[in-house]
Amino acid sequence: LENVYICLSSSSNRRPCVRHSTFESLHLGRSSQSIASGFIRFWDSLIFKKDMEEFVGITVLLLDEKVNSVIHGFTPVGRANHYMPSLKADSIVKVDRFEVAMCSNMYKITDHPFIICFISLTIIDEVITGAPEINLQSRLDCSKSPSDCEHKPRTLRY
Repeated sequence: LENVYICLSSSSNRRPCVRHSTFESLHLGRSSQSIASGFIRFWDSLIFKKDMEEFVGITVLLLDEKVNSVIHGFTPVGRANHYMPSLKADSIVKVDRFEVAMCSNMYKITDHPFIICFISLTIIDEVITGAPEINLQSRLDCSKSPSDCEHKPRTLRY
């Protein structure tokens, strides 16, 4: 397991390090590892059935600039209200205790083969000090114009 320690320092102050794994070191299953990434964007996930739409959860896009990778995450409807206060576009977040699963082609919105699933144990914290240097505008600018994204969210229709 590859762990990365990133420390930012100013000329007179040293800030604490944020310990995390990169996306390429993720492994399938429930995990006690942490990731620190750019939180690019989130949106409601809906399923359309006939003339009705159903909210099924929240989909997020996370950026790991170190390995030039975007991965998507998902929290189901039952935990959506719990995680909403932690979801802030264009922020750097540390995500602890989550499940990694293979991403079905039906739901695939990034090139990464995995999806990060927020479970009841998941903790999402915005990193204020000691954050990795991640240029959130360098890969995808989904927060301002989703039409500019290389991979656009898909809505499922049944």
